[in-house]
Amino acid sequence: MDNSAHKFLELIQNPVKFIFFLLTRLPAAYFSGVRLKYADESQAVVTVPYKWFSKNPFKSTYFACLSMAAEMSTGILAMMHTYQKKPAISLLVIKVEGNFFKKATGISSFSCEDGQVFKQAIQEASASGKSTTVAARSTGKDRSGDIVAEFVITWSFKARIN
Repeated sequence: MDNSAHKFLELIQNPVKFIFFLLTRLPAAYFSGVRLKYADESQAVVTVPYKWFSKNPFKSTYFACLSMAAEMSTGILAMMHTYQKKPAISLLVIKVEGNFFKKATGISSFSCEDGQVFKQAIQEASASGKSTTVAARSTGKDRSGDIVAEFVITWSFKARIN
C-alpha cells in the first residue's frame, strides 16, 4: 500500500476524525447513521441503520439513505486512491444505478471491493491527463446476509494539470 493511501486510512479509521468529516462534509449521512465499518486498499464496508431519521413510510430504510451508504463505500476507495496525489486528481460521481431486492428493516451493510480498479484508473488518469471512469459495484446486505440492494456508482477521474 502506498504511503498516501495508508495516511488516508489512518484518518478515516479514527472515529473522532471520521465523525468530524461527516458532520462538516456530509451531515445528512451523519444524521442518517451512515458509518464506516471497515476499509483497506481494496475494500470498504459502510453501514446504515433503519431508524427514525432514515426510515420511509413503508417501514423500511429510505432509498436515499441506502444510496448514501452505497456511494460512501465506493467513495472511500476513490478518495483513498486520490489522496495527496500529484498532480491532484478531481473526482466526480457521474451516474448512479440502483436495484432493490428486499425491504431494509435493520442495519444494512454496503460493501465495495473495487479498490484495485480505482487505483488503476486513477494511475491512468494521472499518467495520461485524460479522464477515466470506474463503474463500482456496492452490494447491500442485511444481518442475515440477504441482499437488500445493489448499486453501481460511476466515478470520473481527471488529473488537474495547471
